[in-house]
Amino acid sequence: MHGEHGRTPHPADQVIQRRHLRIALALISAFLVAEVVAAIAGRSLALLADAGHLLVDVAALAASLWAAHLAARPAGGVWTYGLKRAEILAAAVNGVTLVALALVIVVEAVRRLTSAPSVVGSIVLLTAVAGLIVNAVATAVLARGQHRSLNIRGAFAHLLTDVYAFAGTAAAGLVILITGWGRADAIASLLVAALMGKAAYRLLRDAGRILLQAAPESIDLAEVRAHLIDVPHVVDVHDLHVWTVTSGLPTLSAHVVLEDHCFASGHAPQLLDALQNCLAGHFDVTHSTFQLEPRTHLTHEVGAHR
Repeated sequence: MHGEHGRTPHPADQVIQRRHLRIALALISAFLVAEVVAAIAGRSLALLADAGHLLVDVAALAASLWAAHLAARPAGGVWTYGLKRAEILAAAVNGVTLVALALVIVVEAVRRLTSAPSVVGSIVLLTAVAGLIVNAVATAVLARGQHRSLNIRGAFAHLLTDVYAFAGTAAAGLVILITGWGRADAIASLLVAALMGKAAYRLLRDAGRILLQAAPESIDLAEVRAHLIDVPHVVDVHDLHVWTVTSGLPTLSAHVVLEDHCFASGHAPQLLDALQNCLAGHFDVTHSTFQLEPRTHLTHEVGAHR
């Protein structure tokens, strides 16, 4: 006997998340053009690094928006969960692009530390302050959704890194303007690269856990098994699996051994309700599948494990 109960992210939330992504994409795209012009005019690696990061941000936001559209499609055919994992793939791609861009920036920054070019501090400072404002607005737009969606968190990580990057670049521009020390530009670039690496690590770690079907960090499997066994008439629980389909959708399956009289008396369906209520109440897992078994079933079950 099997039972299922599911909950997916609310459609209204998905619509809001897509709207926020579009707003952020428009803001960053518009500023990207202005920053490239300023970077060339000011001969600033820090601004060019920020512009390169913004270009990646534009691609990341576009990919996140496309993934959000795919994830909203209903399940059907071979896609029994729909395309909800497209959001996780987009988050992983965002993490990889952060790593790649950080490496490029580090190589160029080290080269400039040994041979610092002339940098126009006023252009660097003014452009960085403008970028800080634009990115702060775009980050604020995505801030709420990043707690509910790894896809949004990936886009948010790009933009938040840019906020810090522009703050560092503004500081470098001020130092150059006051002291004329051009290497401040390259040092600011290295700080940007470090922030990118940190954001990428967190993003790839979380996306990897979902793609490799690890149990959510918030769920202790031993505790889940203990709670299920505490349900009256449950003898044992085995073949317990917990994974995450996409952000906000933890999923569980298990084989549950019941006392034999539960099948004879027709009491098993009530126990199925009790098991699902236990999961929803204690662990906020509302998409579950249980196979209810008599004691004798385990003796001839193929592929069973604890």
